[in-house]
Amino acid sequence: MSETTRALRSDAERTVRAILEAAERVLSRNPAATMEQIAEAAGVARTTVHRRFASREALVDAMAAWATRQFAEAMDAAHTDSTPPLVALYQATANVLRVKIDWGFAMSRALSDDPEVARVHSDVERRCEELFRRAQDAGVLRADVDVLWAKRVYYALCHEAAQDREGDPDAMATRLVDTLLRGVGAGQGL
Repeated sequence: MSETTRALRSDAERTVRAILEAAERVLSRNPAATMEQIAEAAGVARTTVHRRFASREALVDAMAAWATRQFAEAMDAAHTDSTPPLVALYQATANVLRVKIDWGFAMSRALSDDPEVARVHSDVERRCEELFRRAQDAGVLRADVDVLWAKRVYYALCHEAAQDREGDPDAMATRLVDTLLRGVGAGQGL
């Protein structure tokens, strides 16, 4: 590949990324925003957006695919299969919260019909369940805890934490994992 071809490809990738990031910002504030508003926010011509994405739906699908790849990379960076379970749980939580906060609009649409998006989400779910089982085996989670229930509670906590767009993901991860592991009660049962 020639230097010119590489430079053109790199420029095209930067343009697509700028459009995706602008679309996330604009659509997060106004889900009915037009392609023209997105182009303006990206600093490109409307024709550039239309050349890269045939329709608004294609743009939203591309955003969901991009966010899903970021989501998978966030889990990869936590090394959930090799890091001690408690450390991996904190790191995965902080990483995932960053993606959910930065790509909230796209992540809310990430359950698309795209088989690659579905595959990535399925893989992340499997890895999360494996992490929870490792955490249980290591004594981080009680032996009598239903791992699938704990995972569902964790997902709900992640979803709620990600609604705070201004929060620090590391601090939120600490609070979230603390809530998951210690709860909010005083230890008294029914």
